[in-house]
Amino acid sequence: MNKITIAIDGFSSTGKSTIAKQLAKQLGYVYVDTGAMYRSVTLYAMENGLINNNDFNKEALVYQLPSIQISFEFNADLGFAEVYLNGINVEKKIRTLKVSGYVSQVAAVSEVRQKLVEQQQKMGEDKGVVMDGRDIGTVVFPNAKLKVFMVASAETRAERRYKELINRGEHVNYEAVLKNVTDRDYIDTNRADSPLIKADDAIEIDNSYLSLEEQFDKILQLAIMAIEDYE
Repeated sequence: MNKITIAIDGFSSTGKSTIAKQLAKQLGYVYVDTGAMYRSVTLYAMENGLINNNDFNKEALVYQLPSIQISFEFNADLGFAEVYLNGINVEKKIRTLKVSGYVSQVAAVSEVRQKLVEQQQKMGEDKGVVMDGRDIGTVVFPNAKLKVFMVASAETRAERRYKELINRGEHVNYEAVLKNVTDRDYIDTNRADSPLIKADDAIEIDNSYLSLEEQFDKILQLAIMAIEDYE
């Protein structure tokens, strides 16, 4: 059976990663979480004093990019690959609201995007990959056989994100999470380099009122049809 490239784009907290992981596992494909890559660069910037509430030293981050190594290692117990920053597992550290607050600024830096896009394209050279992010169907894999663009209301996404963070033991409030969601939407859609937009041939999925099972079944059927059409 021939393999295809599947690009899943969309706004923050639309469940892209969850669906992409499930889909990759079902199809026996490789899953790549590009958001984790941008979050890892953001974590590096935070830990090295390059970004804080009042300042973002873009020039220093760009200069230090060659020192930032990102890799994925499969965790059999979890059933998916975890992200490593310079050899250290940062899967949990990159998922905090604080990292979320800075990641769109870091992702807007052209040099950061260029470095990570090159890595992402290399990961998908042999197809058989499910990749999620903001510009997968428009920049990373413009010729992907299946492109999905996921949307949901800001309030729905904030509620999901809030519950996720609370379950992890973080002390956050809903209003702060909602602000983070809307702020990221603005930055992601208005950045000069590779803004978040729906590819012309992408299929939009609004999962505001879909269960995880419903949206997975819907996207799985799209994938099966795309694979059968490719053969």
